[in-house]
Amino acid sequence: MELPRQGPPPPIEPKGLFTGVQFRPIIIGAVVDYVGTSIAVILYTMFFYMGDALDSGMSEEAVEKAFEKMVASPEALLTLFLIGMLGTVLGGYVAGRLARVEEVKHGALVGAVALIVALVQASVSEPSPVPEWYNILGYILAIPAGALGGSIAQGKGKPPIVDATAGSRGPRF
Repeated sequence: MELPRQGPPPPIEPKGLFTGVQFRPIIIGAVVDYVGTSIAVILYTMFFYMGDALDSGMSEEAVEKAFEKMVASPEALLTLFLIGMLGTVLGGYVAGRLARVEEVKHGALVGAVALIVALVQASVSEPSPVPEWYNILGYILAIPAGALGGSIAQGKGKPPIVDATAGSRGPRF
């Protein structure tokens, strides 16, 4: 018995940037990124740079001095940078896990939202006392950091690929 022949397969069509995008996971991932990063930065600043300010009753002068000390420290800048990147990776991961499809794309879009938020904040606030390279590096790596989180999410919770040629004997090693 022959199967009826069907017409030619449909043409392969390119996917658009927003094909398959779910906005709810992106928004949730961006909120996780922003809130998580903010909390981590506040805790880091409090534990490592605000000791004198806390002892002096949080005077404006003591807080400003602690902030200047932190911004002048290369170690602090590197730590704050890593906290920001890890927050974006976490946000991308959350978006990818919630979306369950196109995880890397969802993660990258969380990075794009983080980039837009950073640019808006930079445009409406006073000039930042941190070096310009610091901001530029953060702008450049925001989307890849989100995509990395989505990539990590892509590997979670998927069924393993089964080798059809292995038959009932189990996997071949």
